[in-house]
Amino acid sequence: MNLKKILYILLGCIGLGIGAVGAVVPMLPAFPFLLLAAFCFARSSEKLHNWFVNTKLYKDNLEDYVAGRGMTKKTKVRIMVTVTLLMSIGFAMMGAVPVGRIVLACVWVFHIVYFLFGIKTIPANSTEAAA
Repeated sequence: MNLKKILYILLGCIGLGIGAVGAVVPMLPAFPFLLLAAFCFARSSEKLHNWFVNTKLYKDNLEDYVAGRGMTKKTKVRIMVTVTLLMSIGFAMMGAVPVGRIVLACVWVFHIVYFLFGIKTIPANSTEAAA
């Protein structure tokens, strides 16, 4: 096994670990870390990638989005609320850095616009119907 595959596996495991914690801890977003894990596992090993896409964590958080169907309203709201809470902490801590606040506010606005208009909202029961 070459060094590149080992690094992908290591980064994928870290992403999976943080994503698993984020799935149960309200203030930690699971979605970006699980996307990182999916990306890394797909490039490291076919066997590892197949295992990951069959986990409940993947199916509950990423499957519909990766398949191009979109996200349920509940998933979108959960992600937007979590990111808003985390960014508001950073915004409050940047009191002495107005440029940082402006950049953070722009990123937050882009995030909200993307989740509202860029990602299709699917009915909650469509995940069971697609399975």
